[in-house]
Amino acid sequence: MFRKRLATLAQKPTYIRCISDFVTIHLCVLAALPIAALLDVALGREGAASRLLQDFPRYYFSFFLPLSFMFPALFLLLGMYRNSNSEAGRWKSLITACSAGVTVFIFFIADWLVFRDQFSSRGLILIFSGLVMLAIPLTRVAKAVIVSQFSYDEGRETQIDKEAKPEMSVLVVGGAGYIGSLLTRSLLAKGYHVRVLDKLVYGDAAIRDLIGVNGFELLIGDCRNIQSVSRAMTGVDAVVHLAAIVGDPACDLDHKTALEINYAATRMLIEVAKGHGISRFLFASSCSVYGATEAFVDETSATVPVSLYGQTKIDSEKTLLAARNENFAPTVLRFATVFGHSYRPRFDLVVNLLTAKARQDKVITIYNGQQWRPFIHVRDVVRALVSALEAPLGTVGGQIYNVGDSRLNWTLTDIAAKVRANFPETEVVNVDNADRRNYRVCFDKIHEQLGFECQMTIEDGILEMKKAFDDGFVQDYTELNYHNQRYLSASGSPANAQELDAQIMAAFAGSTSESLAVHA
Repeated sequence: MFRKRLATLAQKPTYIRCISDFVTIHLCVLAALPIAALLDVALGREGAASRLLQDFPRYYFSFFLPLSFMFPALFLLLGMYRNSNSEAGRWKSLITACSAGVTVFIFFIADWLVFRDQFSSRGLILIFSGLVMLAIPLTRVAKAVIVSQFSYDEGRETQIDKEAKPEMSVLVVGGAGYIGSLLTRSLLAKGYHVRVLDKLVYGDAAIRDLIGVNGFELLIGDCRNIQSVSRAMTGVDAVVHLAAIVGDPACDLDHKTALEINYAATRMLIEVAKGHGISRFLFASSCSVYGATEAFVDETSATVPVSLYGQTKIDSEKTLLAARNENFAPTVLRFATVFGHSYRPRFDLVVNLLTAKARQDKVITIYNGQQWRPFIHVRDVVRALVSALEAPLGTVGGQIYNVGDSRLNWTLTDIAAKVRANFPETEVVNVDNADRRNYRVCFDKIHEQLGFECQMTIEDGILEMKKAFDDGFVQDYTELNYHNQRYLSASGSPANAQELDAQIMAAFAGSTSESLAVHA
């Protein structure tokens, strides 16, 4: 904990607050001197006032100045420099005043121990203590008032929805993953406070460099543990739920764990969010809920998932939308097939895998090449999430959006051709098998309501991944950490560590266990 507090000192805002508090402490003692002297004179103690003024320089330079460094140090340890929006208004002022009070009490004891046999004005120290307990909170109140008065962007006429201002605190469940590691950075860059709850099943490499960054908070915990979830949701304004066992092969390794994480945990997150008064809840779903169809599907089309992964997503969607009320307005985002480079690269995604195979193996295999798939770059996924987060809650609350772009509906043969165009020496092998999943998706709704369209093309993703190899960021795409199913198969399924958590998940899973049996 102490190391974490020290890490915050490296951030410029914390450094400035330390200096500001240090200067404030010295201004308080200099202000206390004439007040104490005048008080002595008023009480008829002219001699005491004279001795105070005469001895003050020695007291100030030999004792007060060296010991004054304890104030910012203790403020740091007491958490006054943390970047959190969980306390606000009068409560934050009260907490700051109490922290200042604890510090001046410690200072008072140190002053008494050193000067009990020498001259030292108790009145001076008492007045100084009172000034510190007033001045430290007031400097923060003044800062908040100034920021609120002068932070208006004069060039912007459109009012941002109150609930979606960048000042809000966002919990990203699964923020250390393929999408979450990019979303977290995007939100931090826009000025949000970001708290990540992640079990770190695949390690912390994707967010390790964010630890200690201003506005970032990491809670290592399981989304199936109610204590971890409740702690993570305390004081946040919005939740983005990305945590899941992702992909059909990974879910097939352990149906029970997949059901717990992908569905039962979502049900629990809903209840905890409602209990904390959180209205804005974004859920990462998948266009795989549409199953196999020749139709051009949109948000109103039938959902017929053909895998356990898809079934857990559609069951979670139904539960979320059924929970909607005037205080809870979830948004469901059905992502197209994602591709592109991230801080936690994945090569179990078709575009990434084919690019890696062409680059490293010089041969790619296409199964049922005439199948259609919708695609989206991972950075465009992040842009869509931010758009939904910042949109008026009255627009996105209770809505389902397909997330992608109709221009990125391609057959697998099309993808192979794009890969080969960048790696001309690549051999393409076509194979037919029983997997006939085929679907094209309409993305008009998110374009019309949120103005969203993709900026990245398939070619952009291929070139980006090629550069990751060329720069040495990725050396061998077959490494276990790049493949969800293979990694979990080798490391073991992330089963519940506590029996109580397993029982809670079983209760939240409820009748959906029947769906599990269908896809087992």
